[in-house]
Amino acid sequence: MIDSQKVQKLLYAALEEQKAFLVDFQITPGNVIQVLVDTLEGISLEGITAISRGIEHNLDREEADFELQVSSPGVGSPLQVREQYLQNIGRDLKVKMEDGSKHEGELIAFEDDQLSLQWSERVPKEVGKGKVTVKKDVKLNLQEIKEARVQVRFN
Repeated sequence: MIDSQKVQKLLYAALEEQKAFLVDFQITPGNVIQVLVDTLEGISLEGITAISRGIEHNLDREEADFELQVSSPGVGSPLQVREQYLQNIGRDLKVKMEDGSKHEGELIAFEDDQLSLQWSERVPKEVGKGKVTVKKDVKLNLQEIKEARVQVRFN
């Protein structure tokens, strides 16, 4: 079995060198090391390669054979860490809450583990007939979010 603590030490050193953050890390049965990384600007292929080499070149395959998979989260992947919320300010999110409620809107801020979503909605006029477009917003606590995903729009 591969030494998990050694892999983590190598991983964190490589992340620091690339100014990247960890999204997910696990070692599955069969010594498959799976690492998801990113940066606030979006990680480059060179950054992923450097992190992969920082881990792989410092492990001995004679000691324990392993498979290493280093990548960035996919476009439709749920947000998992705080840095991903900061990275996606200005984008549309679809959020499912632990209580079953759902919210959709533009992520306009993320501070103190609280995100702010804003959206436009058509509502009836207070006086007269017809509708008017208004901006609405909601603040959501990170601890109460079950899942949040960036909504990809194709124009």
